[in-house]
Amino acid sequence: MSPSTSLALTHASGLVDLAKEFDENKVTPGVLGFLVFAVLGVAVWMLMKSMTRRIGKVSFEEQPSGDPKRS
Repeated sequence: MSPSTSLALTHASGLVDLAKEFDENKVTPGVLGFLVFAVLGVAVWMLMKSMTRRIGKVSFEEQPSGDPKRS
């Protein structure tokens, strides 16, 4: 076995041991996860507020165009 393969297997066995110690029930997103989620929520709210304002300014009635033959 080559030295690099031996080193890779040593690191892999260390990760397996770490995975055994890892408790999936104790994992939480933490403060950073909350802050990211809150920033995304505020950004979506601001975009929806802006979109509602812009849609409110749109006139859906068609303007009569000037007929060049009548002038």
